[in-house]
Order: sequence, then structure tokens, then C-alpha cells
Amino acid sequence: MKTILTINSGSSSIKASLFAADGSRQNFRYEHLRDHAPAFDLLMKELHGQTPSIIGHRFVHGGEIIDAARLVESTERARLESIVHLAPLHLPGNLMGLDLCRQRFNVPQVACFDTAFHATLSDFAKCLPIPKEFGLRRFGFHGLNYAHVASRLPDILGEAAYGKIVVAHLGSGASLCLLENLKSSDTTMGYTPAGGITMGTRSGDLDPGVMLELSKHCDNAQLSEIVFHQMGLFALSDKESSEMTDLLNSNSAAAKFAVGYFCRQVCAAIGSLAAKAGGIDALVFTGGIGEHAAVIREQICAPLNFMGFSLDATANTSAFARIEAINSKPVLIVPADEETMIHKLCLSFQH
Repeated sequence: MKTILTINSGSSSIKASLFAADGSRQNFRYEHLRDHAPAFDLLMKELHGQTPSIIGHRFVHGGEIIDAARLVESTERARLESIVHLAPLHLPGNLMGLDLCRQRFNVPQVACFDTAFHATLSDFAKCLPIPKEFGLRRFGFHGLNYAHVASRLPDILGEAAYGKIVVAHLGSGASLCLLENLKSSDTTMGYTPAGGITMGTRSGDLDPGVMLELSKHCDNAQLSEIVFHQMGLFALSDKESSEMTDLLNSNSAAAKFAVGYFCRQVCAAIGSLAAKAGGIDALVFTGGIGEHAAVIREQICAPLNFMGFSLDATANTSAFARIEAINSKPVLIVPADEETMIHKLCLSFQH
């Protein structure tokens, strides 16, 4: 068994975990970063000379490939650089983490792709209703965590885990996934991580005419800045905050509106996926908001009684693993853990 370091290098944060040969795990978190290099220097100090045998990196987008993970050599590094436009908010940080690790460690680097879990999407789910010559399709994201959730469900639900289940990954980036037989059959995000439901600074799905109108007033750089950094909860709250914690703690009308809008969108997405599946058997919350915001789970589930879902107030407030009321279909909280999936994928590269 090798010592494996996992890296999740985002646009403003780094999450790392060191999985030792004895099965122990150390977690490292660095938030609100403007410069990643000092954070990696701090990580080197906090590792106290421990050198990993292999390093696994979360990559939000893998492009057209369906491999869950790839060893990153010069050819793969160049390929990853060529698809930055598919996830411009995330891939630069992912690549930066890879490069900073390569400077500090002479060990194999493995890229683990969020998009790979959605290789099983149905043809209907993959397709975008635009001319085929453009070659654009739905990819889906948050796949490493969806894979982790899927791996946990049999232990929690038994045979019911192999039914139709909606997983809501709710954080600053947010999406939902329909699992059938523990595989992705549909998801809300689309060609890029900017699609789907409303997020912290991203709008989610919009009338294409809105983008055409915005393009009349903005150049490409301005439009990209608006699409990735100025929409979503930030815009809905009149620029008060993109952070759900801030909005929940605020008494302003704009913050309350943003929260209500978000919950309504998630609720609608659950209903849409359920309709596509002909009904669902369970609902799972994961991600920072999904795991920690009881009031959000309550608002999302309140209209879903007609589908057989209702919450136990005490269980929900206490964030138990099972939060459904008596006679309700299962409602679960499964903590996000991309690092465990990256660790598992790296094990397959051991020689």
C-alpha cells in the first residue's frame, strides 16, 4: 500500500488529504486564496517531510474522454491545457495544483475527472438541442462526489440503493444527479459548470435570448466575468453575498429572496428528474449547503410531500444520516468526499 496525497485545487481554495500506508488520513484545508503557491509551501511544512508515492488531483473537466483517471505526462498535460475553455472557473486552479506539486515532488501525478461518472448519461440527457455540427453536448459535473455517494448508498439503503435516487450536491457550485442502479442517468449541469440550477455566482440555465442581449452590451471578457462571477445568489441578493451562510444570517429582503429562489430551483429540479424517471425512491443531500443548512433542506422538501417525502424536524436540525419522517421515503445526508474517490482511483495506478 502506497502513501497517496490527494489535491483538490480550486479557484480560491485547496483541499488536500494524505492517505498513509497504515490506513490513517490527514486533512489539510486552505481557503480564500489569492495566490496558491504560499498555500502549497504551507502544505509542504505541514506534511513534516512525508513524501507521497503518488498524487491524485481532482479535475472538474476531462473533455470527451470517459476514463475516470489518467496518469499526467507531457501529452496529457497539454490535452488538459487545451480544454481550459470548458471550465474556465476551475481548470486553471486544477492545473496550477498539478504544476505546483510537480515542482515539489518527483512522483507520478494522476488526474481524476468529475465528468467521467456521467459517461452513463442517457442519449436524451447528453443531447443539447442545437445543430450537431457544433459538437456540443451535456457533460455533467461533481462526478467524483456522486461516485462517492453512490458507493455509500448500498450500506445505508440496502437493495433500495439500486433504485431511482436523486442526489442534490449543493454548495457554491451546485447540481443534481439522477442515479439509476447507482449510475448517472441524468444531471442538471450541462456543457459547462455554469448550467443547471442557480449557484453562488453562476445563474444556471438561462433563456438564450438573455445571453444575446447581454452580448450587445459587453465584450467577451466582460461577459465571461458576469457569467462566472456576478450572477446567481450574488445577483439575486443585490450583490450582498454569494455565500449561503451569509444570506441565511442576513435580515435583508434581498438575502431572503435569494434563499427562497435557490430552494425553489432545487425543488423544481428534483421534480423534473423524478418526472423523467417515473418517480424516485430516495433523496440525498450532499455538499456544503446540503450537509450543513437544515433550513435549506426544510424549504426544499416542504413542497415534496406529494412525492412521498417529508422531514423529521429533529433529525433534520441535528443533521442525522437519515432525516425523513415516519412513513416518508428515505431522505439522507451523505457528506461529500471527493478525496476518498481520488484515493481509490490512485490505487489502480500502483505497480
